[in-house]
Amino acid sequence: MSTRTGTGYDSHRLDAGRPLILGGVRIPDAARGLTGHSDADVLTHAVIDALLGAAGLGDIGHHFPDTDDRFKDADSLALLAETRNLLSGASLKPVHVDATVIAEAPKLGPYRDAMAEALAGALGVAATAVNVKFTTNEGMGFLGRGEGMAAMAVANLEAA
Repeated sequence: MSTRTGTGYDSHRLDAGRPLILGGVRIPDAARGLTGHSDADVLTHAVIDALLGAAGLGDIGHHFPDTDDRFKDADSLALLAETRNLLSGASLKPVHVDATVIAEAPKLGPYRDAMAEALAGALGVAATAVNVKFTTNEGMGFLGRGEGMAAMAVANLEAA
């Protein structure tokens, strides 16, 4: 089997009453966090969808539905580790992930390495196999107005 590739996307609204967690890293200087059924980690959710897509295993909503109380306030890195188990069960392993977070604020660059390391740890790969980038939406749309954040990811898998 050759390399398989999948894409993922997620977005969540910002909420003053929640911590901001991205790529499994709590961002201490964020005034608002993301709202959702789990910890609303858009970066990790996009990575999960990319991995599941590459494996042909559906999507995050199929495996970790927001209608299931087991996933209420769930740690998304734990969901990513479970996704790695699903991949292993399908005789697949992640080889590379590239992801982009879209947000106007706060500045996320100082947390890039910690995010890559946290995601890589949950996936069982070297941190160099995970690339995390950041961009803004140049003030356009709900992202540009600072109403939420989004993330996109691409994942490559190979036979285990």
